[in-house]
This record gives sequence, structure tokens and C-alpha cells, in this order.
Amino acid sequence: MDSHRFDAEVYVRRLAVAAAATAAAGLTGLVISPGYDLRYLVGSRAQTFERFTALVLPAAGEPTVVVPRLERASLYASAVMELGLAVRDWVDGEDPYRLVSDALGGAPAATAVTDSMPALHLLPLTSVLDVLPVLATDILRGLRMVKETAEIDALRKAGAAIDRVHARVPEFLVPGRTEAEVAADIAEAIVAEGHSEVAFVIVGSGPHGADPHHEYSDRELRVGDIVVVDIGGAYAPGYHSDSTRTYSIGEPNDDVVQQYSVLQRAQRAAFEAVRPGVTAEQVDAAARDVLAEVGLAEYFVHRTGHGIGLSVHEEPYIVAGNDLPLAAGMAFSVEPGIYFPGRWGARIEDIVVVTEDGAFSVNNRPHELIVVPVVSSGLAR
Repeated sequence: MDSHRFDAEVYVRRLAVAAAATAAAGLTGLVISPGYDLRYLVGSRAQTFERFTALVLPAAGEPTVVVPRLERASLYASAVMELGLAVRDWVDGEDPYRLVSDALGGAPAATAVTDSMPALHLLPLTSVLDVLPVLATDILRGLRMVKETAEIDALRKAGAAIDRVHARVPEFLVPGRTEAEVAADIAEAIVAEGHSEVAFVIVGSGPHGADPHHEYSDRELRVGDIVVVDIGGAYAPGYHSDSTRTYSIGEPNDDVVQQYSVLQRAQRAAFEAVRPGVTAEQVDAAARDVLAEVGLAEYFVHRTGHGIGLSVHEEPYIVAGNDLPLAAGMAFSVEPGIYFPGRWGARIEDIVVVTEDGAFSVNNRPHELIVVPVVSSGLAR
């Protein structure tokens, strides 16, 4: 088996469930262009180019892969050949969209397409199908949100790997070093600890920690800085880690200690709220209510979490207004934060998986504000 995908039987199940969901939606078929949905259904890491590639999945009948002949070799890294799917290749000058129509039976077809399909392909496809496709998001959402055992195992391994990186972070947080230098060390550690690639690195020191999406800069770390470190990577076969811990270079002041302790309680409250039947917005409210009790809610400026899997951000989103009931197998972040513009910020983030009666975290590093001792370089007098 290729290390970038699961065994073929995983994709056999997924294709069957997707076809059944398509039929239940009253659609003729799905047209899945390169992206996370294609990777989910057949393990393909194909990319979108000006030449059209897609999996055509009828509600009834056999799936077909439409691919440019010059890119056909890319299929051998996916499960397509092992699954025995029909492959219709084409060369420049031919109409690939007509091949989609043929695979769906030729008549105007009520079709769903992935949200990653470029207009470059969507418009001519619509013309050939003679009907405006809908988005496949609603059909595939339920499949991708609820993780299978193999996916949960991959998320566990990714979580353990990023925990090992966080264990090394204090050695990188040396006053005088820049955020960029620390980020480079962390990126190297992400791969060294077992990830196949780095997804992102955030090192927000001092006032930069108050920007939730700050990446890193040439700012030098200083004694007294509170440093937000949010990091993640892809772990074979492509499932992501994402974990945030907050560090203090030297002992923090009393205000930081007190406010951080509230954040820690908020993150714990949100985690303890997670169980089947609870809605996504109720988990968000559990964190927000703790902060609101002491007047810190206005400093929590983003949702409590996002789903994770093949993509770093996917459904379900743990946010006010999302009344989706949680179900066993869903995986998402629980990451409340507090941000004081121009001063400092803090965030605590774990990836959690819903179980039959609660949840577990794939991240197990301490949640406390991690104090990095400052070692004096001066000579003894």
C-alpha cells in the first residue's frame, strides 16, 4: 500500500456510501475534481490544472475516472487502479466534458460537483450537462465529518507527533532569537517527529500573540514575553495535527497568571461539554460562558474550533449558530483564546474525537502556561 493512502477496501466502502447518498439526494451523480474530496474517495493526490480531471460517480452504475492521457500515470499513486475503476483518458483537442456526460448516461443529468472545481471547468461542464450542477458539499459532508477507525488512528499518531514537537519548543524560545528563527526550528522538528510535511507554524511573541493568525516575523523574543505557538503538519496518509500551547519567557506577572487560568478553565469546560447529541454551538458557548463570567468574552474573537482530517480546517465548525448535533467519530479542535491588542495573547488547543459517551483528546501536553526559565549568560562576580 502507498503510504499516502489507505488500503483499497476503505475506498470501496466510501464510494458505495457516497453513491447511496447521491441517490438519496435525488441526483444522477457526483463529479469530483481534484481536492480533498477526491483524495477522500479514491486516495488521489491529483492537482487541478487547465486539463480536466474528475471522478464521475453515478448514483447507480460504475464510477469512471476522466483524466488527460499525459497525466494518467498519476492514477497509479491512488487506489483507482486497484479498485478497478473505469478510466477514460483524453488528449488535447478532445472534449473531456462529453466523457462526463457519457459516464452519467448522456441525458441532462442532475449533478453535484465539489466546491473546489474551478470555473474554468465548471462552465463548460454545465454546458454539456445542460443543467446547472449543485454543490456536493451536503452529500459528502456527513461522510467526511464522521471519521473511521483508520482515520482516528492517523489523527492519534499525528497528535502524538505534534505533542513531541511542543515538548521541544522551550529549548527554541531563547531571548534574542527571532520568531522566524524559532519557527524554522519548529518546522524542522515537525518533520523530524514523523510528519510528512509542515502545514503551518505560528510563533506569536508579546504583542504578536494578540493576533490569532500571526505567523512569524523578525521580532526578537524578550524576557517577559508571552508566546503563542500554534503548529501542525500532515501525517501519513495525510491526516493533520494542530495544537497550540502558550509559553512565558521567564515568570509571568500576576495578571497574566490570573487571566490565563480562566482561559484554561474555559478550554476544559468546552472539552467536557463534548458528547453525542450536544450541538456544536453548545460547545462554543461552554468556553465563552466561562470567559464571560469574568468579563473576558470580548477578548475571545474567533470560534472555539474546526473539524480536521485530510484538511486542517473542515466541518464541523464549533461556532455560535451551528446547531449540528455532534456524533461519535467527529474530530475537531477545542481552542479558545484571549487576545489583548498591543499587549499579549494566549490560546490552548487540542484535537478531540467524539466517543459514544464523551470525547478524548489526541493531544496530551500540559495545558498550564509553560514557563521557560531564563538562563543568565553573564559571568559570576
